[in-house]
Amino acid sequence: MRPSEDPGGPPEARGAAEAIAAEVRGVAPGEVPGRLCRLAVRLLPVADAGASLRGDGVPVPLCAGGDRASYLAEIQATLGDGPCVSAAEAGAVVLARDLTSGADAGRWPVFAQQATAVGVRAVYALPLGSGAVCLGTLDLYRDTPGGLTGPQLRTARLVTGVMTRALMELPHGGDAWLDELAGGHDEVYRAVGMIMAQLGVGADEALARLRADAFAHGRSAYTVARDVLAHRRRFDPDR
Repeated sequence: MRPSEDPGGPPEARGAAEAIAAEVRGVAPGEVPGRLCRLAVRLLPVADAGASLRGDGVPVPLCAGGDRASYLAEIQATLGDGPCVSAAEAGAVVLARDLTSGADAGRWPVFAQQATAVGVRAVYALPLGSGAVCLGTLDLYRDTPGGLTGPQLRTARLVTGVMTRALMELPHGGDAWLDELAGGHDEVYRAVGMIMAQLGVGADEALARLRADAFAHGRSAYTVARDVLAHRRRFDPDR
């Protein structure tokens, strides 16, 4: 595989493209996202990186370079809110430069609180896909407030371009890891159906109740969904 766009420009852009090409050369498409998340941390002023696939209201964590990226992906899936959710919905780059104050902290207040509690001060979310099609996001997490320079943003876009190409080159039906991710997403919506029946509410309210329950108990939406499906958790109308 190789970067899907010609970096041209200054030497640092060519150097980033060469590093990306070396990282993914001869690698199966299913291994590329994880490799690129780890490489992004080496190429950019970020402390962690992850990627999520776009789901119907529930982002599906794809890979993570470290524990914080994994945790914050689950937080956003549980809340249905955050920079990465916004980037997927808009199909556009979201640069949350300072989660401690100002507009970014106010735009996603609960996510910002959770992120800063684990030492993350800025988040950059870039859509995976091309044109009007957004497959998901590359999510970059930084320990200090600040933005990305022009060259750094170009490097991040190179990473997303190669990651997008890898996802699109997966054989029909996907690899085992992708099938497992899809299974987790399906569990949430099967659980939403059960909650709809238990409460007599619509899908949006059922999903909101599942998310609220997960957040209130410090769990992910996926773990609560599995409890609902296993009849370990029931939502009663009077609760």
